[in-house]
Amino acid sequence: MLVKTATFITSASGAGGYPPGGLPEIAFAGRSNVGKSSLINVLVNRRALVRTSSTPGRTQLLNFFAVNDEFMLVDLPGFGFAKVPLAVKKAWGPMVRTYLEQRANLRALVLLFDIRRVPRQEELQLLDWLEELEIPTIPVITKVDKVGRSHRHRQIAPILEATGLPVDAFSFFSAVTKEGRDEVWERIATVLEESPAAVPAQEDSGGVQ
Repeated sequence: MLVKTATFITSASGAGGYPPGGLPEIAFAGRSNVGKSSLINVLVNRRALVRTSSTPGRTQLLNFFAVNDEFMLVDLPGFGFAKVPLAVKKAWGPMVRTYLEQRANLRALVLLFDIRRVPRQEELQLLDWLEELEIPTIPVITKVDKVGRSHRHRQIAPILEATGLPVDAFSFFSAVTKEGRDEVWERIATVLEESPAAVPAQEDSGGVQ
């Protein structure tokens, strides 16, 4: 994927704040500190298009970025970090569920898993939602540079068991070495090519605020 332009468009907490227009969207989700912002920055070859923070869980809105004025990347709020206020934790489910259910522009969701962590309730709940709503999923295992190649199988075994997905369903990514960047783009490009290029802007009107 040749990225010519990557531009922040807007942030939103609900359907009323989603950007108008019919550009197809690829969303990104995962636990706080899973490397979601770093993945997006590497994909678009920008150092700080998406802000990274030393305090995981700080991003609490849906953030929309236009790529080549052809499609959007949508950074969904992270989840599962202990220091986030309880009210914010409770808002995550409805915020994300509303987006998944109502956003006709959505073409696929890139779901991130840390190679060093066993998936927990939020990841598995999100997988269930994606299956229920028939939204294509691109699973990515991040931070693979933290584990030697000879130990990868042992590290990913609990992820495979918890998710019920085969190993070839996953892409392996490192923001440090850029491993997996091209593969993730290929999977995104395939989804965009197989899906309608745009949807009428009015399809998202009247959503829950």
